[in-house]
Amino acid sequence: MRLFLIALTLIASTSMVKANEALRLSVLKFGTVNWELDTIRHNQLDKANGFTLDVRGVSGNPASMIAFQGGEADMMVSDWIWVARQRAAGKDYVYIPYSKSVGSLMVATDSPVQTLSDLRDMKIGIAGGPLDKSWLILQAYSKQTQGFDLGASSEQVFGAPPLVFKKTLQGELQGAINFWHFQAKMKAKGFRELVSVADAAQALGLDPDIPLLGYVVKGDFLRANPDLVAGFVAASRAAKRQLATDDAEWDRLRPRMKADNEAAFEALKAGFRAGIPDTTPIDRSAASDFLALMAELGGEKLVGKAKLLPDGIFYTSNN
Repeated sequence: MRLFLIALTLIASTSMVKANEALRLSVLKFGTVNWELDTIRHNQLDKANGFTLDVRGVSGNPASMIAFQGGEADMMVSDWIWVARQRAAGKDYVYIPYSKSVGSLMVATDSPVQTLSDLRDMKIGIAGGPLDKSWLILQAYSKQTQGFDLGASSEQVFGAPPLVFKKTLQGELQGAINFWHFQAKMKAKGFRELVSVADAAQALGLDPDIPLLGYVVKGDFLRANPDLVAGFVAASRAAKRQLATDDAEWDRLRPRMKADNEAAFEALKAGFRAGIPDTTPIDRSAASDFLALMAELGGEKLVGKAKLLPDGIFYTSNN
């Protein structure tokens, strides 16, 4: 009888560990994705979906990639253009949508700049580098709608998002293209949107609702742990539903949002909500068009060998 009870205990313990298996996620320590992950953990949406979320904060994207590619993390956050490049290079990575939020080109409220052509010979701060996707889209947009090359006609200052934010507030830059949450903070400080990247993309014939940012998982991990990944997807969607409607949850998150004032807090909340994608499958035709434009504008330095949209790039329950 005693041996029987021990056996039952071992079976129950094994089942419990399996049901609450850890999922290791490598993310930037201060990225907005942490608001969603915090919501998952605080409300035990991971436990409710059969896993334990292990968030591993890192200081930069290279560190996150190293952790993911080296097996120290099961998932990371990146954009699907990078995932397409990796798949074209033979790496079996799969993309799970997270956010469709993109930035804008911002100028000071009292700036004389009213159109992109007014930025000729002025300094534009750009978070990231010359291959930043928002910057590429705005260059293509300026050529198509206003007949001039924004890149050749202006001076670009590339830098980390906080630095571009700071230099723009100090008046050293006449325009800024930054991550959406820095743009939201700029709006709260009285800056105005000159052109949104979403509007520019739509004018170029692209679908602005394609979620650019998402979670990345290895194909072999997904196939070995389909229920674990499905549980994470369910928890992520549940967190988004809560953040879309529950103001009290945002009040709880407010300390980690670093909002200077009420206007910044409301702008960040609204920006996050606007970026929540729907749960319908990504349109492959629209994604193919987007990738083709990125290949045209950024070349192999941006997309590598990914001239066509790779099969299997987007997560489905059938992966």
